[in-house]
Amino acid sequence: MTGNVIDFESFPKIGRLARGIVVTEKIDGSNGQVAISDDLSIVRAGSRTRWIEPGKSTDNYGFAAWVAEHADELRQLGPGRHFGEWWGSGIQRRYGLHEGEKRFSLFNTGRWGGTPREGCIRPACCEVVPVLYAGPMDQSAIDAALDDLATNGSRAAPGFMFPEGVVVFHSATGTLFKRTLVGDEAPKGLQVAA
Repeated sequence: MTGNVIDFESFPKIGRLARGIVVTEKIDGSNGQVAISDDLSIVRAGSRTRWIEPGKSTDNYGFAAWVAEHADELRQLGPGRHFGEWWGSGIQRRYGLHEGEKRFSLFNTGRWGGTPREGCIRPACCEVVPVLYAGPMDQSAIDAALDDLATNGSRAAPGFMFPEGVVVFHSATGTLFKRTLVGDEAPKGLQVAA
């Protein structure tokens, strides 16, 4: 509202809750993106909030250096932005990986876990976050996925017994939700370290 003028604002469309969801393991690392230009000539690295470059003060746990090193292979992903989690040795939970071992796991499981789009393939240097459940919205399925992680450990790093939790993608709304095994009831800044 400005003075005597009231701009119209529409009410957002309400999505249906009882639709498909995909539950994946939430990997505790650092969000990353690989951006590839339409003509495949530019391959660029980004964190969750900014572009990054190789270098001690400009990189994010070595992700930009890894993208630069694997640029030719990453072009196989095709044009666009490819989001995932950069994780492993020296990053958050570390997942019991050997010194210097890091991995990039892509988020779009429907695209990379199944049949890829024509002309785009998942390169060998990239993994895909593990899918724990795919089907109708079902709170018991989400709880079962969390229980499985708590009991059997990480699917991304088998044998690692302290996974973070799950991410739930709700297909009808295109919304992501997370549930963690420890401290889920408190905001991230108030959680007690595991």
